[in-house]
Amino acid sequence: MMKSLFLALMLAAGASTADAAPWPLYRDPVYDGAADVSIIYDRAEKLWKMFYTNRRATMKLEDRDDVAWVHGTAIGVATSADGAHWRYQGTARLPASCTDATSWAPELFYENGVYHMWLTVVPGIFHRWGVPGAEGRIVHLTSNNLNDWSCDSKVDVGTSRIIDASVLKLGDRYRMWYKDETVGGLIVAADSTDLRSWRKSGEPVSTTHAEGPKVFQFKGSYWMVADAWKGLMVLRSDDATHWRQQEGYILSEPGVHATDQAIGQHADVVVSGGRAFIYYFVHQGREPQAAADPHWWQRTVIQVAELIYTDGKLTVDRDAGLSFQLIAPDQ
Repeated sequence: MMKSLFLALMLAAGASTADAAPWPLYRDPVYDGAADVSIIYDRAEKLWKMFYTNRRATMKLEDRDDVAWVHGTAIGVATSADGAHWRYQGTARLPASCTDATSWAPELFYENGVYHMWLTVVPGIFHRWGVPGAEGRIVHLTSNNLNDWSCDSKVDVGTSRIIDASVLKLGDRYRMWYKDETVGGLIVAADSTDLRSWRKSGEPVSTTHAEGPKVFQFKGSYWMVADAWKGLMVLRSDDATHWRQQEGYILSEPGVHATDQAIGQHADVVVSGGRAFIYYFVHQGREPQAAADPHWWQRTVIQVAELIYTDGKLTVDRDAGLSFQLIAPDQ
């Protein structure tokens, strides 16, 4: 009786009854290299699904400069009923006809009964960055159920060296932001009316070099977070065209909790119930195991924190405990 009364009072007061999200939020049980997440709600299964780059972080290559472990990657999939507690589901079944040995940075988008994925594909496994042939491209796949995927199109914006798509609908058109390595690794945009034919739009959003952009709407503005390799840069816009970069970088200082003691990188943001939750990855080089294993730093885990809007800026306290439950979107 007392327990029921206490619960009723908590609900009446608007308090959350959700369990706190753990540290780490999620780690891949196969290669321990989860990164670059994109989160979407599965309308049929009534579950949240996390698609992510599945780096082969447990590989111990003799050459410390060998980056083959970041290649040869499948796309991992995890599921959650609440967005705070995740379970490994396996890897995405993607057709070989439009993908390749290396898959990175999925971007998920839903509209009118169809799920869309924009995927960065690299043609093979490479041992050094920037060598001939190691050029990323973005391909477009579609699905009716988030399990069975079909090749749809290739993103053609006049250059093949593009990675890390983020897509948002703007009125009667769509805009994609991505990293263009032919302009020094800046974030640029392209527009489409059908999600298949894209035309480059405007100048780079910032002079800051970055990757992994994520664009979302929150508190009456458009926002972008992107991985600047020293934390995440934050930009704000009234029209998703002209951007103002916020001073400093979020998640630039290590957290205090175990597994969260490095900069936050390549994130997704889910806006739900008037709150914004940022899912980011963290390298594990400061964990105790790294003292005995020089390859331990390759491992990456996923963490979550809440973005707080104050005086026109976004901030985040990665050390604060976080209890929440993502709300299923309208069908």
